[in-house]
Amino acid sequence: MPSNDSRSSLPLLALLFGATLWGVFWYPLRLLEEQGLSGLWLALITNAVAWCVGLPWLWQRRAELKHHPWLLLTLGLVTGLCNITFVLAVIEGNVMRVLLLFYLSPLWVSLLGWAVLGERLSTRAWALLAAAMAGALIMLWDGAVGTFWPHGRADILALLSGFTFALSNVLIRRLQDVSVPVKTISVWAGGVLVALLWLLFSAQPAPQASSAALVYAIALGALGITAMTLAVQYGVTRMPVQRSAVILLFELVAGALSAAWLAGETVQTHEWLGGALIVLAGYFSARFMKVTERQ
Repeated sequence: MPSNDSRSSLPLLALLFGATLWGVFWYPLRLLEEQGLSGLWLALITNAVAWCVGLPWLWQRRAELKHHPWLLLTLGLVTGLCNITFVLAVIEGNVMRVLLLFYLSPLWVSLLGWAVLGERLSTRAWALLAAAMAGALIMLWDGAVGTFWPHGRADILALLSGFTFALSNVLIRRLQDVSVPVKTISVWAGGVLVALLWLLFSAQPAPQASSAALVYAIALGALGITAMTLAVQYGVTRMPVQRSAVILLFELVAGALSAAWLAGETVQTHEWLGGALIVLAGYFSARFMKVTERQ
């Protein structure tokens, strides 16, 4: 392995692996919802199981919690909100549309990097951000009422998930001296807390699900959530924030193929056009964007 992780293939492979799993994650979620487990209960169960799996790691590295306790708490809450809004969006909405709106995240990453990390963006960078925003507006255009507005709750959840994902990437980069396991377990703890608060305020009743569905949900948390989160955390920690955000666009490929094959979902022409602008802006922002640290 090269001594510089950011130049090795492992972060790239980890991000591609995580993106693929996230791209098909909607399918087991919908199957389990049909068995009586709503999105919020699924989020609570899977994050709680993943957190329990990670407790031994957390105990071994508990001294790291003293380094940036408030930043770790913020990371947990932000990423927990990201994951839960994503879960709800892909259960309720068109998978490809949700993913395209979610992947406005390179736009949010660049803006947050400029505002939070003190990065400077070139004229080309601002042009690419404008292209991504134009793509979002095309996707959100509602010809029936003549406004640029989310078509339903799934659109709003997808936009919120993408923004909080971008914010979590920036926070992960700020926590470079904290190990991946500690950051990951903080994410799962945040998911549990956000799910509990959401369930409390929405007053959802306990799920009426079979024992088999509960076992599958536990397995999804122990295997799926842990693998996806660790892979993304590892890759994002060891790559520049813009590059990692664009590599994760591979989730769109996995999502498009799985949604067409397993659910027969289609995307309208104007949605493809808007989505193409979003993806191209994200790709070129990683390849050509000149970002320099503020002097």
